[in-house]
Amino acid sequence: MEQFYDALDLLKGMIAIPSFSREEKNVADFLQERWSQQGYAVNRHADNLWLSTVMDASKPTLLLNSHIDTVRPVSGWSRDAFDTYCTEDNKVYGLGSNDAGASLVSLFETFTVLSQRNQQYNLIFLASAEEEISGKNGMESVLPLLPAIDFAVVGEPTGMQPAIAEKGLMVLDCEAHGKAGHAARDEGVNAISLAIGDVEWFHTFRFPLKSDLLGPVKMTVTQIQSGTQHNVIPDRCSFTVDIRSNEFYSNEELLREIKKHVDCEAIPRSSRLNSSRTDSSHPFVKRALMLGKQPFGSPTLSDQALMPFASVKIGPGDSARSHTADEYILQSEIREAIAEYTMLLDGLKIT
Repeated sequence: MEQFYDALDLLKGMIAIPSFSREEKNVADFLQERWSQQGYAVNRHADNLWLSTVMDASKPTLLLNSHIDTVRPVSGWSRDAFDTYCTEDNKVYGLGSNDAGASLVSLFETFTVLSQRNQQYNLIFLASAEEEISGKNGMESVLPLLPAIDFAVVGEPTGMQPAIAEKGLMVLDCEAHGKAGHAARDEGVNAISLAIGDVEWFHTFRFPLKSDLLGPVKMTVTQIQSGTQHNVIPDRCSFTVDIRSNEFYSNEELLREIKKHVDCEAIPRSSRLNSSRTDSSHPFVKRALMLGKQPFGSPTLSDQALMPFASVKIGPGDSARSHTADEYILQSEIREAIAEYTMLLDGLKIT
């Protein structure tokens, strides 16, 4: 019970401090001071913080991770997004309460419990920055500074069900090139007409390998821009494609195949956010199944995409509440998460 009240107090302190992506310094300062006062040796790189048990080279290493950044508040909040208002029906409101403050404080309290007991693994707790934008100064910058990781638990709102697979993301900026001319005369090459075929291809093409957990690769044209005025044949048509990959294709493989089929220029903003999957035979997944958990595939992106080792995404809350007005977490979800994380990890042999 003590861990629950400590977690709730820590969450309220975090919510009260705006911590938008790339603007996490103040909340990182708050957490560093708080944990240092509790006697922990806090490591810091930029706005990423981590704690660890004494490392034993003969043991595998388990990483507990969640993020400290939030999106900006959407319109429609009926209360102050940074006021940790608690209601009689068990809700704690505030920006980042569900995504992913509750996971972070629950995992921290789990770290305090597990680190006081003899485990068959080394343990690292990492509070990372820039997750919401997949920024290069977050997880990606910290991993090279850590010991080799064998397995990670990533805290995100999943209703404490284990996401053992996660879709990857690649965004393509595409552009078709034509030739400008006067719309009243038979001249020029209309870039919109050139782009239509490629847009239709993205809409109808299906990659053959379909995942049982993640489904097929999903490609969606989400933005399109062209033209300067009604009487000018447009010489350029640009459009954006959101691509969600499954574990059967790396983003580089998808890009090579796409370029075989489209005529437009297709430039990825990044190809580093690949899909991930942990086998159901992994000891963590097997224990989750024994505890009645239901593994699933997640369509939403997290820092798992940057982890070149086995990981499972699991945490308190509901993904549907993330990035919404009046975001909240239930106090009971935090209490249960600490208990369930501990049951899942205490004494676990991860390799």
